[in-house]
Amino acid sequence: MTQLRNHSVTFFFSFLFLVSCYAQKSTAKGYKIKDETVIFIFNVNDYPNIKNNGDTIDNVFVSGEFNNWATDKWKMKKLNDSIYQLPKKLSVFASEFGWEFKFIVNGKHWAEPSKGFENSVDARDWNGQRLMVYNLKLYSAFSSDYGNVKFKLKGYKNAEKVILSGTFNRWDESNFKMKPTEDGWEVTLQLQPDEYQYKFIVDGHWIEDPQNPSKVKNEFDGYNSVINIQKQIAFRLCDYDDAKKVILSGDFNDWSEHSYLMTKIDGCWVYNKKLSSGKHHYKFIVDGKWITDPANSVVEYDGEGNINSVCMVR
Repeated sequence: MTQLRNHSVTFFFSFLFLVSCYAQKSTAKGYKIKDETVIFIFNVNDYPNIKNNGDTIDNVFVSGEFNNWATDKWKMKKLNDSIYQLPKKLSVFASEFGWEFKFIVNGKHWAEPSKGFENSVDARDWNGQRLMVYNLKLYSAFSSDYGNVKFKLKGYKNAEKVILSGTFNRWDESNFKMKPTEDGWEVTLQLQPDEYQYKFIVDGHWIEDPQNPSKVKNEFDGYNSVINIQKQIAFRLCDYDDAKKVILSGDFNDWSEHSYLMTKIDGCWVYNKKLSSGKHHYKFIVDGKWITDPANSVVEYDGEGNINSVCMVR
């Protein structure tokens, strides 16, 4: 674990983050998220308009933005007289923060979730009629005691509630509740490599991170704190046993020919480097000769006629 000096965010770099899907650890009526799976849940007891009409339920389908509101594609499995479920991989919903959906019963009933459901929102069907739909919330972060970033806010011991909000959860004002500690508040998240903006909400009052000097101006004439999450990348060059010196050079070190001297380990030349999210160009310099990575088929021209290997960090 590495503690940033004079900074309220702690990075756990010993934990190698490999999962690139969207996830969250909350459970709401209509669905739950477990590990890397979204489990849609239909409970007939939650729908008086269906339960009280006396009809026999023959089938239940999930219909939403993710399947173009199809009424007969995502069929749910009947677990008992009341519960139907359908699991789907989180990767199906990648690149979106939220999806609206409903349940279709017997091909005609659009199950209406109660307005008391925390994840239901107003919407309209093709004819413009108002419908209550579920909102499947997927964020690029989730709260976990084993996450890779710990956010801390010192002081404010008399506060009743402190929330962490940022671009990683579309500035949601309730999702990430911070826990009180001896010297303030904290919450640990699992975050993908990227640059994020964030603020703390202390009893409804938005504040920037007082311990983080990195910030950007926002549209409200205030400031958002900024954090850049990097991922550890292991660059390896094998089958060059006779080489005397190998250098890693790329756009991440201004194409230096000296600074990143690689180490020979188990027959391969290795250099570990933390990189931000995005595309990075690089090459190896073997005893003064520049070469692309023979183990990486992804290459690009740099505009000056040179071919470089490409490392994508997500």
